[in-house]
Amino acid sequence: FGISDHSKSAFYANGLDEERVAKQHIEIDKLNASLGGIKIFKGIESDILNDGALDYADDVLKTFDFIVASIHSNLKMNEEKATQRLITAIENPHTTMLGHPTGRLLLKREGYPIDHKKVIDACAAHNVIIEINAHPWRLDMDWRHIGYALDKGCIISINPDAHEKAGLSDVHFGICVARKAGLCKEQTFNAWSLEKVSAWLQSKRK
Repeated sequence: FGISDHSKSAFYANGLDEERVAKQHIEIDKLNASLGGIKIFKGIESDILNDGALDYADDVLKTFDFIVASIHSNLKMNEEKATQRLITAIENPHTTMLGHPTGRLLLKREGYPIDHKKVIDACAAHNVIIEINAHPWRLDMDWRHIGYALDKGCIISINPDAHEKAGLSDVHFGICVARKAGLCKEQTFNAWSLEKVSAWLQSKRK
């Protein structure tokens, strides 16, 4: 499984600064050395900054096994700027996955205005996974856009957005969205074997 705490700009979520990232990686290395048959991947949910940059310098980004790029701030951009902000993050070679692309909170906050086809096209071109965020307030990417992503050959990951152990069960809601969209096992990242996931992440980092 993968651990992806919030990055340092997410002060509201106690995001990790560089020192805490290094400490967490030491602990993960210890666990991986002692746990038989279980692999913990080092991840981070990196905030996408206003200009589309990720939240750490390259020397820190390269220490992760995977990076989920997500927007949590400045949700008032127009569609053109919002779309380009996402595409810039997608084009970053360190980006593994695009998290909750619109940032919507159902019944609370409208989604970020983006051109979904352009964002999906960029993910396909740069081999970036698209998240179905399974939190019941998010369910983002919306199922209506997943069919186009599948047609473009994108890989989808169903992520629980769990901030505590109880949140892991939210993956059920993401599976419901995936089924509605016609997602198959072959294009579902976290339905792959450990060997296939490990190989894919290694190839992405080269």
